[in-house]
Amino acid sequence: MELFEKKEDCCGCGACRDICPVDAIQLQLDEQGFYYPVVDEDRCIGCGKCGRVCVFAAPMGGNE
Repeated sequence: MELFEKKEDCCGCGACRDICPVDAIQLQLDEQGFYYPVVDEDRCIGCGKCGRVCVFAAPMGGNE
């Protein structure tokens, strides 16, 4: 699962990782040296907390 359509919509703050109740999100360096959240689909329970906590953008429609 992708949290964002474009990587430019993520500031790499880690709020999504920090709020995840099952530790399904890790921040990893991308090919350009920026941290970007990567979701472990096997661990993700689909609670949507990651989308609601993001203050930089609205991944998965979470800030509507």
